[in-house]
Amino acid sequence: MKSTGLLIGFVAFFGVFGLAQAAGDAAAGKAKATTCAGCHGASGEGKAPNPALAGMAEDKFVQALKDYKSGKNNKPIMKGFASQLSEKDMENLAAYYASLKKK
Repeated sequence: MKSTGLLIGFVAFFGVFGLAQAAGDAAAGKAKATTCAGCHGASGEGKAPNPALAGMAEDKFVQALKDYKSGKNNKPIMKGFASQLSEKDMENLAAYYASLKKK
């Protein structure tokens, strides 16, 4: 019984630690976001016809970039930008934009 509790604690600790490691770095994302600002605004507020990025959920943001990169979402300009991003770049950008307040 004691070993079961220890095992559960061990798995929970490393499960939470693993999630924390997967999150992006907002500061690194901010540095990378200069390219995005031209179409989406300096603070991710959106500039018509381009959508706002500020406050977007990280998972939704990363999935959108993956869809552009793969061609699943066929917007040539975004495919060009997304194709240059690593998965870590995407996570960092997502963390940055998620940290901003929607306007």
